[in-house]
Amino acid sequence: MQGRHDFIPTAVKTAYLQRLLACGFDTLDFGSFVSPKAIPQMRDTAQVVAGLDLTGTATKLLAIVANRRGAEAALQFPEIDYLGYPFSVSETFQLRNTNATLADSLERVKQIQDLTLAAGKEMVLYLSMGFGNPYGDPWNAEVVEQWLARLAELDIRIFQLSDTIGVGSAASISYLFSNLIPRYPELEIGAHLHTTPTTWQEKVVAAAEAGCRRFDGAIRGFGGCPMARDELTGNMPTERLVEYFGSERTGVNAQRFSDAMEASATVFGPSLA
Repeated sequence: MQGRHDFIPTAVKTAYLQRLLACGFDTLDFGSFVSPKAIPQMRDTAQVVAGLDLTGTATKLLAIVANRRGAEAALQFPEIDYLGYPFSVSETFQLRNTNATLADSLERVKQIQDLTLAAGKEMVLYLSMGFGNPYGDPWNAEVVEQWLARLAELDIRIFQLSDTIGVGSAASISYLFSNLIPRYPELEIGAHLHTTPTTWQEKVVAAAEAGCRRFDGAIRGFGGCPMARDELTGNMPTERLVEYFGSERTGVNAQRFSDAMEASATVFGPSLA
């Protein structure tokens, strides 16, 4: 939703998310406690979570935060299970995305993690630009691993390797996951992949065959990171993940998911990238 220019009414967001909660997903990334100037679309996240009915769903709620203030706001809601933080291995992108240097961002992570643990919640750390970046900052698998190891020392246990601008190839995806997952068996290392309509499967197969069992998706592939570049890079389509892995492995109810897919047109419009 964050990439939409026109504001989506709170009631529409809430009704749509309510449908997603009925599908059987493990986790729903439902909103962000961030600056309304930076991401206007997310300015009503507090109202959205207050309007959700979690009765009968096992799906956990995840909210994105970018600093201590956002974390404090999110932790006011007992319904929220996870706080997600985008930590870039690219200094340039970290400045663009959260207005912080890597050193500043590391300090933010420490503060947010302390608050999160004290509240009995869990942090999800997104390693942005995990598969490369266009800014000329140093990048290789060793850089990614160094940051993962350093952040894991803070007792963070869930990491999403994020292909923020869609540059990851099947080879690089396979290389990273096949090296990191066996080396850090105590961690849950997932995939937040961006893709074009024709390359989704090779990326999913590469990650899955390398041992990845946690995948992020967005229905119909809509959206992306508005801080990454002027045009949006498509997210991994959730329907492709459900199609590839099947309802039995994902736990997703096929009929309810189909209903949510249909409802997405009322949120995003009939024509999506």
